[in-house]
Amino acid sequence: MSAIFDWARVENLQPEPITLEIWKKLPEDFCRLVEVVNGEAIRAESPTREHQNAARRLASMLESAADSHVSQHKDACLDVCTDFDVLLWDVPRTTIRRPDAALFECAPSDERPLRVHRVKLVIEVVSPGSEKVDLSDKKAEYAAAGIPWYWLVWVSDNAVASIEIHVLDHALGAYRRYQVLEQDDAGTTIDVPVRIRIEWDRLRGLSR
Repeated sequence: MSAIFDWARVENLQPEPITLEIWKKLPEDFCRLVEVVNGEAIRAESPTREHQNAARRLASMLESAADSHVSQHKDACLDVCTDFDVLLWDVPRTTIRRPDAALFECAPSDERPLRVHRVKLVIEVVSPGSEKVDLSDKKAEYAAAGIPWYWLVWVSDNAVASIEIHVLDHALGAYRRYQVLEQDDAGTTIDVPVRIRIEWDRLRGLSR
């Protein structure tokens, strides 16, 4: 019998909504396994190696782009991180997501979770089973939270096949498709939200 039947008991139901104050006191190893949606803990499934490597390599390119941007704009301070907590809102009920990668304004090292007003771009790698969450739930939540740019990354045949770039339409309060980047033999340079070169050769052979 599946262990789920042993777990599925009334006493195991979440006893109350998770607030930001409660979340900050929860064990970090627990927080790394869940996201919080309207106060409810949602299990975050472990990503595949292809998923992890796609996010990591894109984050590396984004970090290089951020460094270049900062070197040209001395008043700017940008950082990049992967798989970390972002507070989308805490009223009426707390919602905390863990994007695969993000570009954000520099923040104090002890700011946890990161406040959404600092975030310039979030990246989600679409995996089998995550399509609805990435294309619908998170897309709507990130837009409602005011994040300017949202990238959806599609993986196929052990490589990043395409990147959908979405920009926030403030009048509509929703994202609209800005551009779709597709794999080629060279590279693609775009300027949103910073000038970044997508090195497609680094986005092949995601697992070996």
